[in-house]
Amino acid sequence: MLLIFINISTFLKSQVDEISEPINIKTIIFKGEKNNDQFPIIPINESITLSFDDLNANEEDYYYKIKHFNFNWTESELFKNEIIEGFDNVRIVNYSNSFNTLQPYTHYELKFPNDKTRFLVSGNYLIEIYNSNDEIVFSRKFCIFDKKANTNGNVFRLQNMEYFKTHQSIHFSIIPKNIIFREPEKRIKVVILKNYQWDSQINNLKPQYKVNSKLEYKYDTESKFEGGNEYLYFDTKEIRSTNQNISYVNRSELYETYLKIDNDRKYSNYNYNQDINGNFEIRTLNGSQNSKTEADYTWVHFSLASEITLDKNSIYIYGKFNNYQLTEKNKMYYNPSMELFEGVLLLKQGFYNYKYISKTKDSLNKNNISGSHAITENEYLILVYYRSIGGKFDELISVGKTNSFNLKN
Repeated sequence: MLLIFINISTFLKSQVDEISEPINIKTIIFKGEKNNDQFPIIPINESITLSFDDLNANEEDYYYKIKHFNFNWTESELFKNEIIEGFDNVRIVNYSNSFNTLQPYTHYELKFPNDKTRFLVSGNYLIEIYNSNDEIVFSRKFCIFDKKANTNGNVFRLQNMEYFKTHQSIHFSIIPKNIIFREPEKRIKVVILKNYQWDSQINNLKPQYKVNSKLEYKYDTESKFEGGNEYLYFDTKEIRSTNQNISYVNRSELYETYLKIDNDRKYSNYNYNQDINGNFEIRTLNGSQNSKTEADYTWVHFSLASEITLDKNSIYIYGKFNNYQLTEKNKMYYNPSMELFEGVLLLKQGFYNYKYISKTKDSLNKNNISGSHAITENEYLILVYYRSIGGKFDELISVGKTNSFNLKN
């Protein structure tokens, strides 16, 4: 059965954006108990943990509030008592202070479900963190799914020769388990994320074919992503030492870590190196190796040799370490005496992935500095939402994963 091919999404309500943290809040980690990656998505009955550091180190009070959203991040019509059992606007009570670090901080940790809050429905959520003056400090998106279908996907080279060497296309199918899809071309919404990044999403695909109850999506250009390149990396678990990508280390009030100069890779051949797709992992060899409170902070100095010009472009250091957001904190500046772009970030000890991206007034370009290759290893997440007839919200009923490591032609 041939169904409607594609629909351009139109969002009549405003979509929510995550609020970036202030300068004193660092190392926000939000993940499920069983997840190796730092993407906050869990089955409805499993736990999820948010942690962060406050460099003011004053044991300040922080509170959380929860909101529910549709597949397109417009606020849902559900009341608070329909999305959680218990209540929110609750103080975070689990915190501890850093030990034997040059940079003092208070480490906070919040786990769900807890004795105050338990989630009742699947879908998209937002957690907002407030201070004692009821001022919002930062917010983060997360997802809860209630599995009612299987989603299987693969990554293909594009048949369109314009994109054959630079892009990847996602093919997938959705197979219902304990649900009957009514009007799937209308009621099923699919969101595909590259490397768990919301700013990479494709969300306007309709099923092409229905085979028995299975829905097939085998688009070429409509489901394409730039392959990009492998992330750059550095490791500061031994804060006093240099290593493969660290040129030298200096100690003043805090440690300062100077990375080796990175070069523009746009016209370079693809070179595989195993990365963690933009993520970071906090770890330290200090003390008892309790990274939550014994890992220190270091000023990490980045430098880039590139012919890109700043008259039309702004350049940013980009990674999960700041939730892939573009702010003044991770913006680079040109040093004419060194003929380099430079930037510095205060980061907790650990293993970090990063890349350089550019932004003009009108567009964001993630790959005009790093280059793009169809054979780059990327992870793709396929989120499947369904709104039943008469339903008030979009259920998240299936989560599929696929990787380009086994790229198909």
